[in-house]
Amino acid sequence: MPRLAAFLDRDGTIIDDVEYIARPELVRLRPGAARAIARLNAAGIPVIVITNQSGIARGKLTERDFENVQEFLVSLLATEGARIDAVYICPHHPDFGGGCECRKPGTLLFRRAAADHDLDVTRSFFIGDRWRDVAPALALGGHPILVLAESTPANERKRAAEHGIEIVPSLADAVARVLDAVDKSRSAERA
Repeated sequence: MPRLAAFLDRDGTIIDDVEYIARPELVRLRPGAARAIARLNAAGIPVIVITNQSGIARGKLTERDFENVQEFLVSLLATEGARIDAVYICPHHPDFGGGCECRKPGTLLFRRAAADHDLDVTRSFFIGDRWRDVAPALALGGHPILVLAESTPANERKRAAEHGIEIVPSLADAVARVLDAVDKSRSAERA
């Protein structure tokens, strides 16, 4: 039976949003992010990162730069007992090389991750600091949670509220909601 997952955005959700982050020394974990991911790991919920990285198309960083930053992030998380199960990246931007289906809010990378890891998107949680991170949940039937960050524009907060999307102050709060929903679902299944 396909499992639920937590689809997380990276920049602005797990780490501070540093525009076109190309150097590992710029990586800063968001407060409580590593512990939140470790809680998902402990609950057996796959953590799948889906990230737009238009800086690659724009020539602001290379795929190797992205990999270096990602490797550093993985090592930071590991020191706190947390891990990411898979990362899916869109290196495109419609103004630099044309459009694609993988750029969020497109759903291609979510569907690909679901196929690769036997995941049920309708039971999964879509967590991020921007509209494009949570909108795929509406298209795929999942559960969106907007995490407020400095990088969350006011109009996107308003849009999320208008769509009835839960808005929380941090990834830790989002994970608490996920675990609470999973506990309630498991209790209902046993009843």
